Amino acid sequence: MSEYRRAKTSIEVSPGESVRILRELQELSQNALADLTGIPQSTISAIENDRVRLGVERAKILARALSCHPAVIVFPGWDVTAESAAA
Repeated sequence: MSEYRRAKTSIEVSPGESVRILRELQELSQNALADLTGIPQSTISAIENDRVRLGVERAKILARALSCHPAVIVFPGWDVTAESAAA
């Protein structure tokens, strides 16, 4: 199967939504993520609901806890190939 077709993006995801998706995929509650990160649960809720800006330091802390690169959280919809073509 050497030929494949890239899946189309069906929705746009905000950084807060990406935190929620990653957290839920790992079956973590907001309280459990708060315990892992030291970020208050109320702040995690505000981030997930896009009421609070994520910020670089919080992105790094959350990425460590969620076992991903911070860019996955901060730039969830970024398409590398589209950016390369535009340059």
